Amino acid sequence: MHTDYVLRLAHLNDTHSHLDPSRVQFKIDSQGREFDLHSHSGGYARISAQVKAARDAAQAQNQPFILLHGGDCFQGTLYYSQFKGRANAKLLKMLAPDAMVIGNHDIDDGNALLAGFIKEVGFPVLAANMDLSGEAEDKPGRLRGLDNLYDLDTTSGIGRCLIKPFHDKQLAIVGITLDQMKAIARPDPDTEFTDAFVTTRKTVEALRAKGIVHIIVLSHLGLDQDRLLAETIPGISLIVGGHTHTLMGDFRGFGLPCLPYGESVNGVPILHAGKHAETLGLADIQFDDTGRVTRLEGSNIFMLDRQFLLSGPQAATEADYQAAKATLEQHPGIHWDDNDEAMEQVIANEFRPAISCMENQVLALVSKPLVHTRLPSRTLPHGSEIAPWVSRSMFLESRAKDQRVDFALHNAGGVRQSVPQGQLTKADVLGRLLPFELPLVKYEIAGEHLYQALESAINAATDNGVRGTGAGSFPYTYGLRYFYDGRRQQGERLFRLELLRANGLWQALAPEQHYV
Repeated sequence: MHTDYVLRLAHLNDTHSHLDPSRVQFKIDSQGREFDLHSHSGGYARISAQVKAARDAAQAQNQPFILLHGGDCFQGTLYYSQFKGRANAKLLKMLAPDAMVIGNHDIDDGNALLAGFIKEVGFPVLAANMDLSGEAEDKPGRLRGLDNLYDLDTTSGIGRCLIKPFHDKQLAIVGITLDQMKAIARPDPDTEFTDAFVTTRKTVEALRAKGIVHIIVLSHLGLDQDRLLAETIPGISLIVGGHTHTLMGDFRGFGLPCLPYGESVNGVPILHAGKHAETLGLADIQFDDTGRVTRLEGSNIFMLDRQFLLSGPQAATEADYQAAKATLEQHPGIHWDDNDEAMEQVIANEFRPAISCMENQVLALVSKPLVHTRLPSRTLPHGSEIAPWVSRSMFLESRAKDQRVDFALHNAGGVRQSVPQGQLTKADVLGRLLPFELPLVKYEIAGEHLYQALESAINAATDNGVRGTGAGSFPYTYGLRYFYDGRRQQGERLFRLELLRANGLWQALAPEQHYV
């Protein structure tokens, strides 16, 4: 009988079609002076090289190895806009994850496109709380009945899950996705999502009743919901998550917001791997024979250019550069730009040429970095520095076509990244900053209902007394300003709402009046 059940795990999430390395910026100290370090990290070819190395090392040590994707591989860059999942499918098939959970953006374009992707990749795609029992039998591109889709068994209320051999036992992987999918994504109307917590509980109980105690929940619920899963549902061994773009690992010395890797709640470690294929999680995990994790060692890793730039108030010297390089080399979460050449050739020859022409169309020069954050903070008390500009551009474009438009409203999740200093290209805007091809919609709404809609969006974004949909619903505006106090009773938190008039003055909204 085994006493040590060791697993080598690689995981990623929210890759959002970032096939190429992404720009990253660190803070780094050299001889008492602080510099900004500019580099690129990740991308599919670098991730593939790291996964192959980890897989080979596990095989050499006769250890089980699995690679998991925490959802949201669609959307995010021009690679998705141009190829609608075909590039994602080809590269993920080469990467060969053991399983992927469906994320909300993976069903933004409906069931048929996702169904084509699932058929193409061939590996297990999980969504134990996706109810396809009502999906029309005769519609093209239906999800129901796909062999490698692990959805809900509606007869039992138990999710189908992936079972793999694990030493002398079995390992179960349960994929759970957001049950608010219809509120934040665009599945077909005949597709339902059952309560994520109820389905997880029933599925875990059913697995343990069969004697399967090593259970990984592959979640696209976000960090707060993952913590709640660990706290309230007994029998889970490990949660590998996504959705909130949470970076884990000790990167505080580089000025990055991060959490400890493998944060444990109720004895259940939770692993997330950031966003945009910038990082890959690598962990060695030891379980006991009851399914509990007894040891977890690992980190997210950045995969950086071997050459990088340093900038600061004073010019960096060669000594500063070498000191920065030594700091990076000593950090366990920093690897370099080893490439899987076969994957790089596929990207370069099949997909990148269509994108390159847009990379050369410069729209503007940005004089200083503009930070995008979904929620306000002490550092940025008004939140994103970019989302209000997006709202303004929507307002000006719409107002040119219809003078009745009073204001513009945009959600934080529609903006996908910060804007670095330097050239801003068409590819940056269409592929990275605002990648979602969603139409602008014009509404006429009463002032009292606008109060309710905005407060609801803020409550959901901050989980203030509600089960939230994530910080992406936080509202940014142009021509409209609001005042919110989260300490007040629900329904009274948004206590002031004002409209910017043509004379430059702010005017209170009338509850009974309609606005466009």
